[in-house]
Amino acid sequence: MIEGSLPRLEFWCELQCPDCRTALDDVRALRAAYGDALAIELRHFPLEKHKHAYAAAQASEEAFAQGLGWPYVEALLARVEELDARGEELLLEVAREVGLDAEEVDTALVDGRHTLIVDADQAEGKAIGVTGTPTYVIAGQRLDGGQSQDGLRDRITALIEASKASWPIVNPPVREAVCRTPCW
Repeated sequence: MIEGSLPRLEFWCELQCPDCRTALDDVRALRAAYGDALAIELRHFPLEKHKHAYAAAQASEEAFAQGLGWPYVEALLARVEELDARGEELLLEVAREVGLDAEEVDTALVDGRHTLIVDADQAEGKAIGVTGTPTYVIAGQRLDGGQSQDGLRDRITALIEASKASWPIVNPPVREAVCRTPCW
């Protein structure tokens, strides 16, 4: 950890969740306010009630592997209502739209190459008390946005600002396979 850097923000997300689409506005605002100093890491927490969420998480991991993870996540969340009706067809359509190799995304969904990442995120989320999405973890604090996102951006900002006063910050080690570098 570099002295003076900000704590990493984990954005626990489910790509078929309308609340996560709304939460993306807060994530963008935080990125605008703090720039590259704030690493924002997408963590997967697919919920059973959304039948295409797990495949969407796997597809997004392939998008990260191809270097277009955040554009894919944003484009997919913008069309969250369509995902229920169109499923993997939409996942591949969005992949083409953002410039991904859609055939490779399809192959990744078939061969399950990103299953371990999604499963590990989900297991870790359960272990730390994530029960719904969106959820944020920053500076050792878990903030649940599943019931209401009111005031969450302000709470995250307050935690970031408070952490500045206690530099140097030591983040837990990041598993390379999970933190899609560069984080957004």
